[in-house]
Amino acid sequence: MENTLTEIAFQIILYAGNGRSSAMEAIQEAKEGNFEEADRLMDEASTELGKAHGYQTKLLQEEAGGEGSSVSVILVHSQDHLMTAMTVRDLATEIIEIYRNK
Repeated sequence: MENTLTEIAFQIILYAGNGRSSAMEAIQEAKEGNFEEADRLMDEASTELGKAHGYQTKLLQEEAGGEGSSVSVILVHSQDHLMTAMTVRDLATEIIEIYRNK
C-alpha cells in the first residue's frame, strides 16, 4: 500500500498544481478583459481539481473500508496542496467576477 499511497499523493499534487495554475492564468486573462478565456481556464481548473479530489476520495473510501494507511509527510503535503489550490480557485472566481463587473 505504501507505494500506492505515495503514487496517489503525487497524483494529488500534480492535478492540484495544474488546477491552481489554470486558476491563476484565468485571473490574468480576466485582468486583460479576456473573459471567454478566463472562463475556459476556470473550467480547466475545476476539471484538474476534480481529478485530484477523486484520488483523495479513493483514499478516504479505502480508510473508511478498514484499509488503514500510514500518514506520510508527502501525503500531508498533497492534502495541503489540494486545499490551497481549491482556495485559489474559489478566490479566482471572485476576482474574475470583480473584473467582469468593472
